[in-house]
Amino acid sequence: MLIKNLSFLSVLLFLTTGLFAQEFLCNITVDSRQVQGTDKKVFETLQTELTEFINNRQWTGYDFKTNERIECNMVISVRNRPSTDRFEATLNIVASRPVFNTAYNSSLLNYIDKDFNFEYVEYQPMEYQENSYSSNLTSVVAFYLYMILGLDFDSFSPNGGTPFYEKAESVVNAAQNSPEKGWNSFEDQRNRYWLVENYLNKSYSGLRSFLYEYHRNGLDVMSEKADQGRAAILESLKFLKDVYDEQPGLFALQLMIDAKGDEIINIFSEGNPKEKSEAQNIMKEIDPSNASNYSKITQRN
Repeated sequence: MLIKNLSFLSVLLFLTTGLFAQEFLCNITVDSRQVQGTDKKVFETLQTELTEFINNRQWTGYDFKTNERIECNMVISVRNRPSTDRFEATLNIVASRPVFNTAYNSSLLNYIDKDFNFEYVEYQPMEYQENSYSSNLTSVVAFYLYMILGLDFDSFSPNGGTPFYEKAESVVNAAQNSPEKGWNSFEDQRNRYWLVENYLNKSYSGLRSFLYEYHRNGLDVMSEKADQGRAAILESLKFLKDVYDEQPGLFALQLMIDAKGDEIINIFSEGNPKEKSEAQNIMKEIDPSNASNYSKITQRN
């Protein structure tokens, strides 16, 4: 009887655990078209193993229900294979979050990291341990997963993403002695080091205030109260303006504008004349290279 009860409890525990899932539902694509004359099977294996590494690992201490998993896409475009286990590539990261009461997903990040060179041995287990650096492949991927978690959590609660930005920062710190590019402050103003620095820097706190106001008080409200949601989104743009006034051309600010620009045009194309004008003026100021695009806001009826 005891054995039966224990067996029942084991099955119940398994089923209960199965109700929860890891954090990500990430689609990985490895594009090797630029690499000629090599065994293509290794790229298929890389794609499969990286998908399992991301989607089967638990990245936080939270239980995510299956329908709460964060959707993202990563495209690795391999441009060169100088040796059997050495790959030179770019990494395109796209992440979004669902909008309440709709089938619409709003972009959080859409970025191409051009400094993604790594070593990979087919069928060798992918290793990643917090606060240590052993592989540029898994460290870069882990960095962006933590950044996506930070953006996602910030969009649902004020400054909710802090623990994940801090984890991304730990990945950067562990990689400081890496020979690979993208980890150090002196290399460039637009790399992994500066991306997480921008989000943790209190001088640019408007980035994170924007994420919450724009999504939780804006987009999530619009399905039932479109005018109220649009008004909140207009207020959220002022946080981006504050960041721009503090540091024009800030890396993280530009990435946010890249992710949201077209969406903002569409949102305010339906606004009243005052909202249209104000939104257009803010966006033209903080994203001058795309000023002509924002003229569409007031051109549409």
